[in-house]
Amino acid sequence: MNLNRVRKSLTGALAAAAMSAGFLTVSAGAAHALASCGGDVSVYGVLSDGRLTYTAIAPDTGDRVRTLIGPALGFTPKAMATLNFNTVLVTSTTGDLYRVDIQTNVSALTLAGVTKIWDGGWTFDKLTYDGHGHLYGTVDGQLHQYVVSEDKPSGPAHIGQHAIIGTGFVLKTLAAAGDDQLIASTSDGRLLSYKINGVNDWDRGVLAASGWSAVDSLTSPGGGLYYGRTNGGMYWYTDADPFDNDGGDLTYHSSDPVDTSGWTQTILSASGGNCAYVPDTPPTSTLGGSIARSEVLTRAKDWYDRDVPYDKYSYAWDLIHSREYREDCSGFVSMAWHLTDSYSTSTLYQVSSTISKGSLRPGDALNYAGTHTVLFIGWKDQDAGTFYYYSESNPSADMEYGTANVYSGNIAGWPATSYAAIRYDKIA
Repeated sequence: MNLNRVRKSLTGALAAAAMSAGFLTVSAGAAHALASCGGDVSVYGVLSDGRLTYTAIAPDTGDRVRTLIGPALGFTPKAMATLNFNTVLVTSTTGDLYRVDIQTNVSALTLAGVTKIWDGGWTFDKLTYDGHGHLYGTVDGQLHQYVVSEDKPSGPAHIGQHAIIGTGFVLKTLAAAGDDQLIASTSDGRLLSYKINGVNDWDRGVLAASGWSAVDSLTSPGGGLYYGRTNGGMYWYTDADPFDNDGGDLTYHSSDPVDTSGWTQTILSASGGNCAYVPDTPPTSTLGGSIARSEVLTRAKDWYDRDVPYDKYSYAWDLIHSREYREDCSGFVSMAWHLTDSYSTSTLYQVSSTISKGSLRPGDALNYAGTHTVLFIGWKDQDAGTFYYYSESNPSADMEYGTANVYSGNIAGWPATSYAAIRYDKIA
């Protein structure tokens, strides 16, 4: 999506105020994010002396538009979550929960009030809001979830339905990237993505296996935009699909940071609903040509939605009626990849390459030559090896959507150890 480009236009007064707080302005290049933000990205923060800060960032260029410094909050903050443009929730080191109401952040950051709305019990080390009604917090490795029912909650009546999602969330940073979608970094340098489905039910992907250990703060306004602070500098990243738990489509703007230094806040926060995800629309592939992963999944889902029956002697049209494909497992993968013909499990290797199972990405396949093949849809838990797949299985199941483990157990009825991971040679 084309966004209006917004360049930095700091006035002398704003620049002086920013410099006094330790913020530095650097020029930035022109890169685009697949996000619709309806304006600048809003990032709130708290300085070491307790003063609230506000920073506006142009979403399509990564340029910092302005930084404003407001009054002190009047208590020692511990964690913060931005609900909306003018409402922030902040916990204190004594476990109280405050609502901070922003009166304006256009030319000066002024507050309408700081109200304690919960007396004790809020001991979370991290707090984030997904922009769609769910507030998340971590403490002692547990992930907690609350439902926020008002734009300006006044206490338990508006922040309720508390649930402990699960344990094992020992994270260095945490941010909400959209509706029940979280991103986090770990002390060992991994960047993780979580899709929260419910209590004891979540999907986890490894967006990056290393390189994130220096990031001490992570925020996201949603829409596939991520901001990470490293050694006082703020860097930005764009995720072509923030909901696929896959890091292969993550773009690093390392040479075009928001700022190289000056981000000294003890806490930073953005609302996960500030921006909306706008999926890219790739060109439609041609028979035997290059094809985007998103199109592979769209084509596969069409057969699943139609529940095309299994029949190795029959053929069915693809989504765009470019040709008919055999209604068996390899015919289905051939259709999803938009191949020129219906290949078999023994001949799919002619148009693909073998990869490691741990590097599987959406649109790849797991193939048991001479027996069966399934289309890889995405990770449920990449560390554990569990994943989702589509398969044209057998006459009793027809099109199937299932979960399995790439390393152990069975995949669609056959031993996982018998499958090889393959990638179409012309996948985009």
